[in-house]
Amino acid sequence: MYILSILLQKLFTGWNLCELPDSVKKNLVAVKMKSLLFLVLISLSWADHLTDNYTLEHDRIIHIQAENGPRLLVEAEQTKVVSHRGGNVTLPCKFYRDPSTIGSGTHKIRVKWTKLTSDYLKEIDVFVSMGYHKKTYGNYQGRVFLNRGSDNDASLVITDITLEDYGRYKCEVIEGLEDDTAVVALDLQGVVFPYFPRLGRYNLNFHEARQACLDQDSVIASFDQLYDAWRGGLDWCNAGWLSDGSVQYPITKPREPCGGRNTVPGVRNYGFWDKDKSRYDVFCFTSNFNGRFYYLIHPTKLTYDEAVQACLNDGAQIAKVGQMFAAWKLLGYDRCDAGWLADGSVRYPISRPRRRCSPTEAAVRFAGFPDKKHKLYGVYCFRAYN
Repeated sequence: MYILSILLQKLFTGWNLCELPDSVKKNLVAVKMKSLLFLVLISLSWADHLTDNYTLEHDRIIHIQAENGPRLLVEAEQTKVVSHRGGNVTLPCKFYRDPSTIGSGTHKIRVKWTKLTSDYLKEIDVFVSMGYHKKTYGNYQGRVFLNRGSDNDASLVITDITLEDYGRYKCEVIEGLEDDTAVVALDLQGVVFPYFPRLGRYNLNFHEARQACLDQDSVIASFDQLYDAWRGGLDWCNAGWLSDGSVQYPITKPREPCGGRNTVPGVRNYGFWDKDKSRYDVFCFTSNFNGRFYYLIHPTKLTYDEAVQACLNDGAQIAKVGQMFAAWKLLGYDRCDAGWLADGSVRYPISRPRRRCSPTEAAVRFAGFPDKKHKLYGVYCFRAYN
């Protein structure tokens, strides 16, 4: 490019066009334009020659080998994949090596998958593979393996997905002194719901909140899950714990008791609080279930203990709050009959708003925590499939 600039400078200097006749001026300008076009074509041809060393696949650059540069590249074709509880998923990851080094060394390729915590301060081991040696960790045992669709495929297959599998995963490939990584997010289809126990609102520290979600067939929700629920219309004016230890709540209709009438809609953030001493509600997340959720047809209304026994007599168990929310949100379950649930609350799911049930919105209606001995209701049961 430096040489090209010198030639252009020589080409357009040296003549005083003002001193020449008009006919000469026109011919001289035409010669200059032709010369300029010739020089541009030469420069483009020179630039095309430089790209010959780039390796292309699927019309995009996947590896550029510079002198003394990286000899290993790891990439994910997708940054996020979506599945649901009980499903199977493949987290994509492929690696590309400098062709000149393949077969020249004795280093074996090592593939390691880890799960990143919500604050990125810790990594949870998931799977490691080197040659014929493979190892899985924790509750991933028996559920994960490498896809091996090709020699450079390090994709991870996860089967029988659980709610806890949600999150971000890191694929790391190591060869000798060379290594590279890629990150893939596993998202789950499901529903976020606010929860508080019989004791009332703002009675859970972080550890109790996490256990409360587990007791209701769910897990404590992440910020991303709450944010997606807010975008889907979730509006709740009570603050709750999230999985990263923060306390937040979603507002779609600003009003005085919820941050002020003149504020903008959004997820309100209370920040991070003492996980042992601070007490709030909690936001839980649940997904598809493998079973049947149903309202038990019974000749009489029931006390709580009678409701528990009635489900057992029907070959099922009294349903949990998370199972009702999943049936309502994911299956469109609709029933205008209040019934007992396992935590002692009484609720009913409405997917088709109507008078005397839920006139303004589709929602899981909450009737409170009645006296278990004297208040009589129906019951919702859940029968798991083997």
